[in-house]
Amino acid sequence: MKITMLEPLGVGTDVIEKLSSGLVAAGHEFKAYDSVEKDIEKLKERCADADVLIIANSPLPSEVIAAAKNLKYISVAFVGIDHVGTDVCLERGIHISNAGGYCDDAVAELAVGLTLDCLRNISACNSAIRNGKTKDGLVGFELSGKTVGIVGTGSIGCHTAEIFKAFGCKLLGYSRSVRPRAEEIGIKYVTLDELMQQSDIISVHTPLTPATEKLISREKIALMKPNSILINTSRGAVVDSEALADALNSGKIGAAGIDVFETEPPLPGDHPLLTAKNVVATPHIGFATKESIERRAEMVFENIYRWLEGDIIRKML
Repeated sequence: MKITMLEPLGVGTDVIEKLSSGLVAAGHEFKAYDSVEKDIEKLKERCADADVLIIANSPLPSEVIAAAKNLKYISVAFVGIDHVGTDVCLERGIHISNAGGYCDDAVAELAVGLTLDCLRNISACNSAIRNGKTKDGLVGFELSGKTVGIVGTGSIGCHTAEIFKAFGCKLLGYSRSVRPRAEEIGIKYVTLDELMQQSDIISVHTPLTPATEKLISREKIALMKPNSILINTSRGAVVDSEALADALNSGKIGAAGIDVFETEPPLPGDHPLLTAKNVVATPHIGFATKESIERRAEMVFENIYRWLEGDIIRKML
C-alpha cells in the first residue's frame, strides 16, 4: 500500500517517523509532505497512486479524489469532513475516518474562555490598562447563575456543559437527538426558539451540514435576550455573521465570542464581525493545543493500522 500524508499535522518529524514506522516495517510505502498545497493539479500529483491519504483541515476537492485512481481510504486529522469531496467517496466506496474526540477538552475550554472574556471584558481591560485607562465602562457580569444554552449536545457540547455546570450555570440544550449523557449532566432539552429566548449565553457546537447552515439565523438571533452572549467554536457558516454583527452593533445583544468563520483565516478586512461591537475573535484556535495536536496524530495513524487489519474505526463514511 502507498500511504501519503498530504499536509503536516503540526507535530515533529520524529513523531511522524515513530507513528509510521510500523507501516514501513510491514512493507508499506509512506510519504509525508511538510507543506500545504492548494493548487489542484499539484494536489493531484501528490495523490497519484496513493491507496491511503492523510489530511488535516485543508480542502480535498472531489476532482482531486477522482484523480486518485487507487484511493481506498482517507484518515482525516479533524472532526468534521465537510472539506472532503464525499460525493466521489460515496460513488467509489472510499471510506473516511476522522479523529473525533481529539480536541474535546481544547474546544470546550476555549468556549468557556471566550465566555469569560465577554462577561468580564478581559481583552478590553488588557487594552485599557496598557493605554493608561481605568475600569470605567468595563464592569462586567458573573458567570455563576447564568442560563447557558448548548446548541449541539455531542461530545464537545456535553463537555462544555460540564464546565459551565461547575460554574453554577443552568443548562438548556438543543440537538437533533436526545443524549443520555446530556441529561445526566443536567441539560434540559428545549426547542431552538426556547433556547434562544431563555439563555444568557448560547454556545454553538453543531457540525456544519445542509440542515445546520445558518441555523443561528437572523430570526433566531432576534429572539435572544438583551445583553446575552453568543459563542461559536463549531463552524462559521452555522451562524449568520451579518445578522449577528447587526444585532451587536444595534445593541440588541451584548457580545459574541467567535473562533470560526465561513472561511479559514486570514479573513477579508470587510468581514462584518471584524468591525462589529463587542466581539472577541480568535483565528480558529479552538482545537489547537499541544496535547490535542499530538492526540490527533496518534488517532490518525491508529485509524490506518486498524483499517489495514480490516477494522474501520471512527468511521464517517
